[in-house]
Amino acid sequence: MEKQPATRAPQDRAWDAASVQIIGKAEREGADTCFSRMDTQQNQCGFGKGGICCRICYMGPCRITAKAPRGVCGADADTIVARNYLREVAGGTAAHSDHGRHLVLLLKKVAQGHGGSYQIKDESALRDAARKYGIEECDRDAKDVANDLADIFVKEFTSQEEPVRTLQLAPLKRQGIWKQHGIEPQGIDRMVVECMHRSTMGVDHDYRNILMHAFRTSLADGWAGSRVASITSDILFGTPAPVRSRANLGVLGARTVNVIVHGHEPALSEMLTAASSDPEILDYAKAAGAAGVTLAGICCTANEILIRHGISVAGNFLQQELAIITGAVEMMITDVQCCMASLPKVASAYHTQIVSTSDIAKTIGADHDAFDEEHAYDNAKKLLKRAIDNYKNRDPRKVAIPDASKPLVAGFSVAAIKYMLGGTFRGSFRPLNDAIIAGRIKGVVGIVGCSNPKSKVDHYTNTLTAELLKRNILVLKTGCAAIASGKEGLLTPEAALQMAGPGLKEVCEAVGMPPVLHMGSCVDNARILEAATEVVMEGGLGDDLSDVPAVGVAPEWMSEKAVAIGCYFVASGVDVILGHPFRISGSANVTQFLNEETRSLFGASFHVCPDPNEAVAKIVELLDRRREKLGINKKAQRKALDMKDRRALNV
Repeated sequence: MEKQPATRAPQDRAWDAASVQIIGKAEREGADTCFSRMDTQQNQCGFGKGGICCRICYMGPCRITAKAPRGVCGADADTIVARNYLREVAGGTAAHSDHGRHLVLLLKKVAQGHGGSYQIKDESALRDAARKYGIEECDRDAKDVANDLADIFVKEFTSQEEPVRTLQLAPLKRQGIWKQHGIEPQGIDRMVVECMHRSTMGVDHDYRNILMHAFRTSLADGWAGSRVASITSDILFGTPAPVRSRANLGVLGARTVNVIVHGHEPALSEMLTAASSDPEILDYAKAAGAAGVTLAGICCTANEILIRHGISVAGNFLQQELAIITGAVEMMITDVQCCMASLPKVASAYHTQIVSTSDIAKTIGADHDAFDEEHAYDNAKKLLKRAIDNYKNRDPRKVAIPDASKPLVAGFSVAAIKYMLGGTFRGSFRPLNDAIIAGRIKGVVGIVGCSNPKSKVDHYTNTLTAELLKRNILVLKTGCAAIASGKEGLLTPEAALQMAGPGLKEVCEAVGMPPVLHMGSCVDNARILEAATEVVMEGGLGDDLSDVPAVGVAPEWMSEKAVAIGCYFVASGVDVILGHPFRISGSANVTQFLNEETRSLFGASFHVCPDPNEAVAKIVELLDRRREKLGINKKAQRKALDMKDRRALNV
């Protein structure tokens, strides 16, 4: 008799009450979700997990074992694991960078007067970026400056021989390290193509050489594609500043038309945000019997409109199906990345319409309505009216909106952090550096990445965050990890009073900031490195990113994007802790290279910590190691001076 897969109770699948409630509802109603499908995938391929299955040519697929240590072509475990890893980095880099390309081309259209409803929202961000790239901007029209900047950004993708220019935004010492090791990337497109070429059968067989190109390609992502995406988004849609909102499924309205945006690209969601408060749309909703329109987000599209407009977040990656199962969503609008193929099937049991909007991201069963940037606002209103027309089809018997959401403050761009620390005329990272030097803050940890049904969703992320705050460690977050903290109530200044250690609490109270700073979507991981660079430039904490007491963590990651992100953090000199390992265990040499040898190359490496408390201990160890090197890992002593001491000071 075939063994049935083990099942877990809803409370063992997810951390937050809203998800637990709706997972239970899904099970009662027979709705197929990622959680139930995870149970059918328990016996996952050991060759795949070890990275030792090669499908690159049709002499295979070849699987490496003790009895068959080489594939048909002669490739061993080291080569096969390294090639598979390189292709994951290529996939992750392509995803984030293509996002950036889309925005750059939109900026070019706006600069040339063909942007339709789009415009330059933040001219100061435009001119600041122009100065960084050596573009003359004084006394020039904003569109002319934008046109020149867009041309430079396009070359970040197409450059064939020259390194990408955005590398020059890194500390000088770090630029020297990249040059020394020969991993300065040329154009993003060339790097990704070269990944595929190198990993083709019969090309690169030296695992070290392959892995060094993985780091080179990842730098094209983190220091070009993703950084360019954030810069361009700020110019077109506005630089994020602290804004209040709420997070979790409880943000859905019982009497409103609920529209969810899901994916990663902000162009359409920006227009939906504006159109959702258009009097014409509100009147249309009232005529349909609804009290109004509730626009909410899932995944990183949620983060994009949250950090700029305060639009509520319905949930992170693994809540996309759960939102539909509430029975209260009229339409889910998807673009690219992290949108599950299951959405139309789940929606078929309810009244929700799934609408895909990107021509590179169609889904069987979803309605496809290609987004037209030239008529973006009209497109947005058309979609909202379709959602409103669907309101009458909502079945009250199937509706169950969890009474669960928490307040949050998000929108901490680097510019916003500078303002928060020093004000308009004295914006500076000096107060943060001083707090780290004095020991009030032990260090900074960037927690990024996805959620993963292999483990209890958000458990690792929230457990880790709480323990770090107790130890006076400031936390920066992006993506679904940030949403996890939002649902937990950790993205408010008040959370510092309840959760932070005395030093961090003191700093948060003085500045009025949360102990966890939401910096944006997963493409905005580049903002974390930008903030670390500001710390270096401010002085007192070394002259390279490898000196700063900072660590990156990907607790519950699942995407190839996370592989690329981890690589560019390590290549930048920031240690990275993984909640679960890469698919590299089939090669001891590849594992040693990534987890040990990179420290001598870049000053940082990967560390695998499956348990959050193990991760806390490793983070403290890594931060203390850097503090010791800087000579600041000691408690400042206050000395009361007598008159003799004062005379000796000659003051």
